[in-house]
Formats: sequence, structure tokens, C-alpha cells
Amino acid sequence: MFRWGILSTATIARAHLIPAIQQSENGTVHAIASRDGEKARALAARAGAPLAFDSYDALLASPEIDGVYIPLPTSQHAEWAVRAADAGKHVLVEKPLALNAAGIAAVIEARERNRVLVSEAFMVVHHPQWHKVRELIAAGAIGRLRHVQGAFSYHNVDPANMRNVPALGGGALPDMGVYPVVTTRFATGREPLAVEASIERDRVFGTDVYSTVRAAFDGFDLTFYVSTQMALRQSMVFHGEDGFIELAAPFNAGTYGDPVVTLHARAHTGATSFRFPVAKQYVLQVEAFVRAARGDGTARVFTLEDSVLNQRVIDAIFRAGETGGRETV
Repeated sequence: MFRWGILSTATIARAHLIPAIQQSENGTVHAIASRDGEKARALAARAGAPLAFDSYDALLASPEIDGVYIPLPTSQHAEWAVRAADAGKHVLVEKPLALNAAGIAAVIEARERNRVLVSEAFMVVHHPQWHKVRELIAAGAIGRLRHVQGAFSYHNVDPANMRNVPALGGGALPDMGVYPVVTTRFATGREPLAVEASIERDRVFGTDVYSTVRAAFDGFDLTFYVSTQMALRQSMVFHGEDGFIELAAPFNAGTYGDPVVTLHARAHTGATSFRFPVAKQYVLQVEAFVRAARGDGTARVFTLEDSVLNQRVIDAIFRAGETGGRETV
């Protein structure tokens, strides 16, 4: 079994990744690290992990760890990904990997010099509903794709939450804007050419709390909005000349609804629904990561090169929001 170490006791680790590793066929939660030793020991006990450390460096120094998951604040992702790679560990790091695309270069260099696997944790690309969307578009099920429309929002005004702290990489675009971008890129196999955006910032927090975006691809547009201060919603629609594809819970199936992909005919004369009730995208993600780390060439993970391409889009959106113009990706 692949021995996982978790750097911090963050909510996403407790709620999603630790349970996913426990349910996986090829991994086990072997260690928890926290700057608060008591928290590390308490979570290790609950997770059945035999090791607990009161520092991240101590975990990385352990010869009993094969790979680590990093759910630290965004501003610390790249730094600790490099440290973990330099310690000879495989690394699954929470998204977004860096504050900007330039920040990923050091992570790529660390991956190369240490010959380890480093991957950004975009669990959505492992969910079968997105493979179905990609299959339908490629097969011409909706004819020529003309427009993609997306939305992702929740309401969070907690000043202590990292999503509301600019210095930690908080904001709606880093936390949520990456999802309409990455899923559109994944489903279509195309890259955006230019973007336009309107960005609203919170007067107290300073983070971007509401953004509307238009991204021009070759042959179609992606428009979406994200917000950290609106009612809970997720939606993605791929609209073509002969029909459209709608996803009920595109990013967080369960929290936002059931994973259902619906294919609508051109004149609404009929619809076909594809349901994925038992798919667990976090489990699929960690299992694929372990297979890839062990040299399975058929295991698909999100590469750092793909991370650069995705982050360049977010960088361009921020530039467009500042200039009020059209920015090349």
C-alpha cells in the first residue's frame, strides 16, 4: 500500500482526501503533520494513521512516507510542493498550485531533478461525468459547439477563512474560477485565446468576491461567473447547433446535487440523461495518482504542464479585470 502523509489538518483533507485514501484500493493514511502536535495526533488517531508529527519537515524526513497531500493555504502550495519533492516524496497538491503561472516553474524544476510525480488536485478530471461530456462533444452529439456557460458560487463572509485573506491566495477566481476553465479545456481539448472580465472586490477583505468572465476559444466562447458571496450554485452547459449538454453538479457532486449529464435535442424533442450515482471523484483521483507514481503509464493525472496552461488563463482574467480590456492568454 502507498503510504500517504498529510501536511496539515485542513478541512478539505478531513472531509474529502483522508476518507478517499481510506476507501482507495492502493493507499493508506500513514501520517499526519501539523504545527500543532495535539491536532496532528488527534487526527491521526481518528484516521488510523500510525504516525503524527508536529512539523511538516519532520513528516517529509520520514522514510516511511511514499507521497504527500498538501492542503495548505494557496500561498504555501508551491513552496511545500518543492520541499516535498526535494525530500523524495511524490506530491499531490491542492489547487490552485500557485499564485500565478510563473510560480509553477520551480515546482517543475523540483519534479525533474528529483524524478518524482507532482500533480495538482483537480479531482473533476477523474469524474466519469466529465469523460462522458468529452465523449459526447467529440462524437458530435450537439453538433458544432458554439457556447459554454458556467457558474460557481457559495456564501462565505468569515474573515478568518483563508478564502477571504488576499495574502493567503484567497478569492473567488483562485478558488472557483479554475473549475469552469479546467473543465471546458478538458471537455473540448482546446485552449482559450483571449479573455475579458469584470472583477468586484470586497471593500474589507480585498479579495475578488464576484467576477464575470468571457473567454474566447477557437470556434466558441466560454462565459461564467463566480462568487464567494452569493447563494450556493454550480452549473455548466455546452450549447451546440444540434443540442446542448447540461451538468447538474459539475464540480462538487453531492453538495450541489447529483452527478447527472443531460443531453438535449435541438428542438427539445427529447433528452437523454446519464447518471453516475456511485462515482467518487476523490477516490478515483488518489488511486490514479498512486498508479502513476508507481510507473503505470496508463494512469492519467493532471500534469504540471497542464497546470501552467490553466493558471495562465486565471492570470489573464485578473489582468483583464484590472485593465477593463481584452487580454491574450
